[in-house]
Amino acid sequence: MPECWDGEHDIETPYGLLHVVIRGSPKGNRPAILTYHDVGLNHKLCFNTFFNFDDMQEITKHFVVCHVDAPGQQVGASQFPQGFKYVIGIGVGAGAYVLAKFALIFPDLVEGLVLMNIDPNGKGWIDWAATKLSGLTSTLPDTVLSHLFSQEELMNNTELVQSYRQQIGNVVNQANLQLFWNMYNSRRDLDINRPGTVPNAKTLRCPVMLVVGDNAPAEDGVVECNSKLDPTTTTFLKMADSGGLPQVTQPGKLTEAFKYFLQGMGYMPSASMTRLARSRTASLTSASSSDGSRPQPCTHSESSEGLGQVNHTMEVSC
Repeated sequence: MPECWDGEHDIETPYGLLHVVIRGSPKGNRPAILTYHDVGLNHKLCFNTFFNFDDMQEITKHFVVCHVDAPGQQVGASQFPQGFKYVIGIGVGAGAYVLAKFALIFPDLVEGLVLMNIDPNGKGWIDWAATKLSGLTSTLPDTVLSHLFSQEELMNNTELVQSYRQQIGNVVNQANLQLFWNMYNSRRDLDINRPGTVPNAKTLRCPVMLVVGDNAPAEDGVVECNSKLDPTTTTFLKMADSGGLPQVTQPGKLTEAFKYFLQGMGYMPSASMTRLARSRTASLTSASSSDGSRPQPCTHSESSEGLGQVNHTMEVSC
């Protein structure tokens, strides 16, 4: 890949202009890390805290990172560089849905997925009516904030919530945001089922790490998604004290989990333990999740052997 590909690119597509930011260059045959943000955000608001975290630098030096902004969502709203054979996707909310859909259509292009706050279900009539009513009684930024943050975070009006309210209301183009929000709320079911539960079940074929914060608005959706995926290739992380945006509030814990997810896929086998693992032992719960229910407690110590496996459900309660 030419040196000049590292940076920002505006890509013409049949569906509009796509803003892409590339950091680094391809490392041999390793996949690129591809991110896609949630509604109301762009790659900076959604992922800067996570990717700028000190311990994350040990991971990103091994991969080229490609951040994709949904059309019209970048700040200030060339042909996309060819050469990425496959990717490891990191998506949040709407971005997680888009990447999961992409993996279902092009399974050979996706080596792994980290899906935060994913909802595998389309909106029903009741949800549609509630969304319409909310649009009549709340401003668009407040409606999006209720999608991003837990009720506790909104009630406490934390500094983080205030910052995102200002960014969403003043930085993101409101007309474009409304279109993105409408598109996400008109999505269809992912139509996935756990192998063996129905004939010819369709599900994600790559390793998947599902992530959600405790009491997050997306918690029920992520739990249901976990029940529809292959338990031998799925890891479920429920992160305590992280609210609706775990990649922003708990970047250290998420970096640690992501590192072991990559190691379980065969990458970075000699990577050192991060400060999180050196400083303390975390409480994890593990279950096979074969019945699709919430994980049942079973204590493990946080280690490369424990977190490196992707054949069970884990609940991070540290």
